[in-house]
Amino acid sequence: MTFFPLDGSGCARKNLLLAPNPLGLGPFRHVILDSFSHGSRLSEAQRLRGRIALQEEAIHPGQLDAAGRHVQAADRDSWHLLSLDCNGRIAGCLRYRPHEGKAQFENLTISRSALAHSKTWGGKLRAAVEADLLHARRRGCSYVELGGWVIEEALRCTTEAVRMIATAFAFAQLCGGALGISMASTRRCSSAILKRIGGQCLQAGGVELPSFYDAQYRCHMEILRFDSTNSNPRYRRWMEVCRLHLHDVPVICPEAP
Repeated sequence: MTFFPLDGSGCARKNLLLAPNPLGLGPFRHVILDSFSHGSRLSEAQRLRGRIALQEEAIHPGQLDAAGRHVQAADRDSWHLLSLDCNGRIAGCLRYRPHEGKAQFENLTISRSALAHSKTWGGKLRAAVEADLLHARRRGCSYVELGGWVIEEALRCTTEAVRMIATAFAFAQLCGGALGISMASTRRCSSAILKRIGGQCLQAGGVELPSFYDAQYRCHMEILRFDSTNSNPRYRRWMEVCRLHLHDVPVICPEAP
């Protein structure tokens, strides 16, 4: 299995990272302080996300802005892992949102999910997430929400999807470790791929939380947790290679105000 997949022209794809701010960039060797480039690349990722979501009828046209971007509140405070094609265009994107140690359940995007408002499951979801938030504080690591994951059509039958999740695990390891959570769509096997790498169904009191229908994005979702120290052994070599590769990946961040 080729680690760095080739596209139809035989070119290996590259990664690019967008950082939310100039702080905490220690592990990276190639940092670019450029607010214009950061905004331009983020807009490109939001347009890709919007185009694919619209094609899949996960959103309606009114949820895009005039430039065709699908803008979400979490974008501003998140890292964005981007996969580029041979022409340097964004072919895949994944949002990685770390939360501060004092973050509460209400600060998380998942607190606004349909399951969080369920009379049957809302309390169980809160209890499970709060237990992981406490665990992360005691370990001294980040608590992260993964989201905004899309890949262009031409790459969906390649290893790129698996590679992006392996890179997200590697990124968490490189930044000191993380516990995290994701509302993963069952559409196009997104949740299955995350579980394949190391994602686990969230449990509360030994009871597995169910999948649910998200009316906003018109698809079924699974809530999965992950621990950067507990991945599928089959992919740990991939993660090691990703971790070494990430040191030299260009990181674009906005200039300090």
